[in-house]
Amino acid sequence: MKDLHKKVRTLKELKESSWRSVSVKDEIRKNLIQKIKSGESIFEGILGYEKTVLPQIQHAILSRHDMILLGLRGQAKTKILRMLVQFLDEYMPIVAGSEINDDPLNPLSRFAKELIEEKGEETPIEWVHRSHRYGEKLATPDTTVADLIGDIDPIKAATHKLNLADEKAINFGLIPRTNRGIFVINELPDLQPRIQVALLNIMQERDIQIRGFNVRIPLDISMAFSANPEDYTNRGNIITPLKDRIDAQIITHYPKELETGINITKQEAWDERHQDIKVHIPDVYREVVEQAAFEARDSEYVDQKSGVSTRMTITAMEQIISSAERRAVINGESETSVRIADVFHVVPALTGKLELVYEGEQEGAISVAKHIIGRSISKVFKKYFPDPQSRSEEEKSSYKDVTDWFSSGNEINISDTLSNKDYRKMLNKVTGLNKLVEKHINSSNKFEIDSWMDLVLEALHQNSMLSKQDLDDQTSYSDMVGSMFTSFGDLGDSDFNDFEV
Repeated sequence: MKDLHKKVRTLKELKESSWRSVSVKDEIRKNLIQKIKSGESIFEGILGYEKTVLPQIQHAILSRHDMILLGLRGQAKTKILRMLVQFLDEYMPIVAGSEINDDPLNPLSRFAKELIEEKGEETPIEWVHRSHRYGEKLATPDTTVADLIGDIDPIKAATHKLNLADEKAINFGLIPRTNRGIFVINELPDLQPRIQVALLNIMQERDIQIRGFNVRIPLDISMAFSANPEDYTNRGNIITPLKDRIDAQIITHYPKELETGINITKQEAWDERHQDIKVHIPDVYREVVEQAAFEARDSEYVDQKSGVSTRMTITAMEQIISSAERRAVINGESETSVRIADVFHVVPALTGKLELVYEGEQEGAISVAKHIIGRSISKVFKKYFPDPQSRSEEEKSSYKDVTDWFSSGNEINISDTLSNKDYRKMLNKVTGLNKLVEKHINSSNKFEIDSWMDLVLEALHQNSMLSKQDLDDQTSYSDMVGSMFTSFGDLGDSDFNDFEV
């Protein structure tokens, strides 16, 4: 059947070729089996679903079932559904000019039947690429039956002097125009119940009915849907008869392992920018970004029914890189590395994607985002360094040189836009910091060592061993106890009078 689309141009040539009519679901099933046999990659780029979601989708296809992917936002539901196109034949013949992709050997529409009756064996054939055999509609409350199925066009009927029951008076909707293909409806519960009812015939009897007229066109179509569980109670419902006609309900999920999440973000984020500026991204910072998503999914402050989309880590990583990129531009540098300051610049990426349990002032969302980032830094840090909160004196002593330097009255101020040279010079002021990093981290990359030193200071703050003060574009680290006394020293006599002795 290879290259038939280049050779066959008439109904006669099609009949004489090796091409045979099969239903779209049989076609999808056949091509899936071929891919499995050949060991070809299926659903390329979909990570974390290899043992859960993807086998279930394959089972549904092999069973010739319509399916629904049910899961929270940012779980690749739409991406997976769009990839179903790969299971269609590369090209499919239709009667030339057909609005509903009429099969030349089994025409459905009156247009195709009349053309074949007129032209016979010389009926012209067109070939449709599989990319044009996919239809999709985002369900919205204003979606109508006419959008999906079609409607009678009185102007067309009057112009051509047609009876309103005449099939030629129909303006076909999206679903009939995807005949012999795959049609997907995203966020199905958002579809009004009366519109869902209109889908029942398509799902079971495989035909369409327009208004009250006796127009029946049996369609050959594979249907798939997506939905968010929250929508069942928040915005709408899937009516029971329609739900009953959807053969397979497949539950999606967020990455279960940190490494999977890191690979997804690495795959999807725009980090290879091929510009004049090279931004080093130490692997630990990729871990910090992904761990933030895991922390958010467990946070008591975040509405877990809404979910924490994988888009959050993708946009966060892109903003981290952009923050580092901007600093390099300001300093006229050709390369730089991600720093802790860049990590905290992702707060806008988090606040827009976290639904809080108690919605309040914007400051609340910002505080939650910073809290999540802090927990993430602390957790990742403890994978590489001794736990600062450990009861073991040996583990605690690992940080003695660093904390002693600060307790001697020293502090460092790290500007967000500090040049590489000044940044390194500032970090190296801290006695024992470089030695601590080199002891636990095996790296000869000077940029990576600098980023690790920065991360250690932030992690010590997160574990209440250093004080931190954030200004608009600068972070100051100092001794925890010293900063407490300083804050008391700032109190005037009138402030002390408020305390009872």
